Amino acid sequence: MAKDDKVILACSVCLSRNYTTSRKKNSTKRLELMKYCPKCGKKTLHKETR
Repeated sequence: MAKDDKVILACSVCLSRNYTTSRKKNSTKRLELMKYCPKCGKKTLHKETR
């Protein structure tokens, strides 16, 4: 049974760490989501940090 892994999402424009989420542990690619960044004031691409 695969456990969930806790990850932090950072804005690709201003690099602020805005969101935390979980994903499956056996996933190999980094998570990328379009989310709202309160610092930029618009929807930007958020990437998983390590």
